Parts: sequence; C-alpha cells; structure tokens
Amino acid sequence: MANISDKTNTLIEGYHKWQKYNFEDKKPNAIHVDEVASKVAAFYEKIRGIIDWKEEHLLKRRAIERILKRRLFAKINLDSGNIEDVSKIAESLVLELIRGGHFPNDRIPETKIPRVQRSIDKYAYILNNTSYKKKRSRIELYGWISAIAACEIEEILDPPIKEKALINYMFSVIGEKIKVNDGLEISKTDKNIQIYVAVNRALFNLDSAIISYYLLKYRYENWTEKDSFDEDIYAVKSRLDKDLNHPLADKFYKICQKYNTPFLILGDVLESDAKEAQKTLADPEVLENKILKHYNNRIGNLKKKLGRAAFYATLSIFLTNIISLLLVEMPFNKWVTGYFFNWIAIAIDILVPTIMMFLLVVTISPPGKENLPKVITEVIKIAYGKGRSEVYEIKKPKKTSAVFEFLINIFYLLGFLVIISIIVWLLSKVNFPPLSYIIFIIFLSLIAFAGTKIRQRAKDLQVIEKKDTLFHLLADPFSTPIIQLGKWLTGKWQKYNIIAVFFSALVDMPFTLFIEFIEQWRYFLKEKKEKIH
Repeated sequence: MANISDKTNTLIEGYHKWQKYNFEDKKPNAIHVDEVASKVAAFYEKIRGIIDWKEEHLLKRRAIERILKRRLFAKINLDSGNIEDVSKIAESLVLELIRGGHFPNDRIPETKIPRVQRSIDKYAYILNNTSYKKKRSRIELYGWISAIAACEIEEILDPPIKEKALINYMFSVIGEKIKVNDGLEISKTDKNIQIYVAVNRALFNLDSAIISYYLLKYRYENWTEKDSFDEDIYAVKSRLDKDLNHPLADKFYKICQKYNTPFLILGDVLESDAKEAQKTLADPEVLENKILKHYNNRIGNLKKKLGRAAFYATLSIFLTNIISLLLVEMPFNKWVTGYFFNWIAIAIDILVPTIMMFLLVVTISPPGKENLPKVITEVIKIAYGKGRSEVYEIKKPKKTSAVFEFLINIFYLLGFLVIISIIVWLLSKVNFPPLSYIIFIIFLSLIAFAGTKIRQRAKDLQVIEKKDTLFHLLADPFSTPIIQLGKWLTGKWQKYNIIAVFFSALVDMPFTLFIEFIEQWRYFLKEKKEKIH
C-alpha cells in the first residue's frame, strides 16, 4: 500500500464533487425543450459549426457568445448606444442553447436561469456605465465583454469542476518546481499568474477569453457583484492583456506543456472511477495498469481529434475558397481583366490547399515507445509526491547583437520572397489571373498555420522531446514566414469572417424565430390532444 500525497487527496475530493454533481444529484424542475425543434436546431448548429469552425472544447462558449451578441444587439438603443431591457434574455438564451444541442435536454435546472440573468444584467450594467472615447473602442469592448460574459454563463450552466480541480492540482505541484533566475525581474504574484495561465493552456488548450475570465475573478474579488464594480474597465482589460502577453509567457508554457501528460493521465484515471480512486491509487500495480489503459485511450482519441480538427478546418477554408472563387475571383477577372478561368487553374486553386492540409495531418507521428515508461514514472511520482524534486529553470535569454538580429530577419525575408516567387512562377505556368495569385497565397498560408497548430496538438502526450532534424533546419527559413503570415491572417479572419457574419445577420435570427415557432406549435398541438377525451 502506498501513501497518497495530500495534494493528490485534494484532487480526488474535487473529482468526487464532480461525480456527485453530474451523476448523483437529481435535477429538479429541469428545463425541457421540444425534441423535434431540438433536432432541427442541432442540425443547423452543425452546419453553422462548419462555416465558423472552432475546436471542440470552445464550441459551447462560442455558441453562447454568438447568441448573446445577437440578442444584446437587438436591445441596443441606437440614439444612446445603451443596452436596454435585458430582463428576459436569459431564458430565451438558455432555451436556444439546449435546442442547439450545446447542453443536454432535461438536465439544467430552471433555478439557473435567474443566475444567468444576473450575469447578463451585470455585463449590461458595465457596458452602459463605461465612458467611450472612440466608436472603435466601444465595438472592441463589446466584443471582449461578450466573450467574458459567455465564459461566465457557460460556467453557471456547466461548472468545470473536475477541470478546475486538475488545473489547481497541476498549478500547486509544478509551481513549486519552476524557478526564475535572478537575472529576470518578475514578482511572486506575476510568477504565479504566469504559471496559472500556462497550466490552463497546457492542460486544456483554453483560449484568452476563458483565461481572462479566471484572472478577473482572481484579481477582482467583487467582479461577481453587479453594482459594486467601479474599476475602469479599460484599465482592467489592459492589465489582463499584459498578463496574457507577458514577455516570459512562452517560457512558462513550454515547461507546462512538456509535463502536462502525467496530469492528464492521472485525471483520466480518477474520472473513470472517482469512487474507487483511493483504492486504485493506494496500489501502485493497479495504478500502473490504469495508466497504461488510459494512455492508450488518449493516443486513440488524440488521433480522432486531430482527424476531426483537420477535416473541419480544411472544410471551412475549402468552402470559403469556393465562395471566394465564385463571388470574387471569377467576376473580377471576367469584368475587369477579361480573363476566364480554365479548369486546371480552378482545380489547383481549390485542391492544392486541401491536399496540403491532408499531408500535414497524415504525416503526424504518435509518441514513440520510449515515451510510455516516462509517463508512468511521472504519474506515480506526482500521485505519491515522491522522487527527487526537479527544478525547471526559466533562464534569461542570451543577448544577441542588433546586427545579428537584422541579418536573421533579412535571411527570413529572403526565404519568404523565394517561396512566394516559386509559387507565383508555378501558378503562371497554368495561366493563373493576378488577383488569384494573392488569394491562393492567402489560403495557402492559412492552411499552413492551421496545419501547424494541429501538429502541435499531437505533442500533447509527448514527454520526451523529439530533436529537430537537418530537414527542419533547412525548411525553417521558408516555412516559418508563411506560417507567420497565416497566423496574422487567422487573427484577422476570426474578426472579419464574412461568411460567419452573413449567417449571424441574415440566417441566425430568422432561423431561431422559425425554431421557436415550431416549438410553440408543438406545445399547442399537445395541449389540444390532451383536451380530447
């Protein structure tokens, strides 16, 4: 029998609470939506998800944010710019989310609707009581607040009990091992915040909105109160942005990302049977068998997730590429340049980025055999709190001369120009029109960045680092600039996804009214049938 560490016991208690909330507690007066209307709405949400694709763990929050923005926008007074009469938004919002399949039917108690409403009231109060200097800053703040509000609403409807327990566990364990060299200036508070941010990103790949929401509750105790929060919201946002973009953030993340696998596997062991967790962890042999089982499950699930991510990311850009071809490229070239596409050019324009994504994904290799023994060792060490105490150092980066940095930048610029020149030369051989050169390069860079992100996700279970090969060294000057361009364009794409905006403005609202009509009609028919004796 092995002694479980106090921190691991606290983690087990967290999983007990999660199990009790999800499987033991009955949900009285649970919200029910019509099954037929729900199936229609859920189908639409899947189509909508392809157009505005996001990773699986962000789908709920992004759906809440999208619906909330739409419903708040309908309440804006065009003269004052204030959001008015938000008193009935919560119920319709929650119903729409359940219909869309984002939350289970007959599971969420009606008592949560007033809590969601208080949350919406709070954020409307903040927006209405903020002085805006510029119209653009108002729009940006609306977007940021909507994302934060969506995080809070998701937490109310589906509390991340086990996720928070695992985050706090990894933070407490790994926080003791990270040492910042004396040459780097960082306060203890900022160090803890950076570890916390890195743990959130490494464990669950959480985005900036969710982490900002967690930091808000940490830094501002009165954030949950509607009328007592009198801080300058722009100053609050600026402070959180500094936390998320700290100069040492990448170094903290690199450490946490390398050692996240043992924590994820231990979480899987507890999740599979939280009631018997004490017995499982008390016997190292049983624990080792569980680790092996869940590690293999993780490998299998990771392959499926990577496949889905590749499919939806590629399909989203594929559809956008076709729409761009039909609505922009062909009309422009026909009426402005007098050029008519040939079938070879069309095929290359559509298929090359898609094939590129396919190749980026199918060439992903799973962790090697030497990775598993290291994972088992690390899980046992953290579960029992034994073994030598490692120290993960964050060192001051070596100074490089301005001349050297300038030469490196020139080198990468030349690499970028070379690869662009090769692409343009090849396209010219199939008689590509000038405008399509630009659009083709844009889509190619978007695919390169999306594919690289997916490949990075494949390292989630990698404890032993793979060394770069000579090929990586030679390809880096040509691939990195294209990937960086794709990263920048992706940020712009998320802000100005024209197709997503089209769906939100012209399709979402009438479709929602249609679904609500179906549901009311179904209830009406049921009432009529009940009166027939």
